[in-house]
Amino acid sequence: MLGVIIRFIVAALIILFMGFLIPGFHIVGFWDALLAAAVIAALGWVAEAMFGRHMSPYGRGIVGFIAGAVVIYGVQFVVPTMSVSVVGALLASLVIGVIDAFVPTELR
Repeated sequence: MLGVIIRFIVAALIILFMGFLIPGFHIVGFWDALLAAAVIAALGWVAEAMFGRHMSPYGRGIVGFIAGAVVIYGVQFVVPTMSVSVVGALLASLVIGVIDAFVPTELR
């Protein structure tokens, strides 16, 4: 349970960092970033359950990259203080993919 909490906190910090770094990606505060991390995790789980493991960003392919961008873009409709453009969602998916390549995010 502690690992899941730490993972969401790290994800929220990454989302806040992307808000400063990526044009077209804006989020207001830490609690909103934490909510966005939870919604991204939930939508990613749903996409993975519906379409299989190759649709998730962990698939590391172009399909996973696009699925990640769609999930990030869709989160702005759930988190009211988050706004993301299409280019911002693509860049955020790229950043998350690069971070995921170096830092394993799956719980074992």
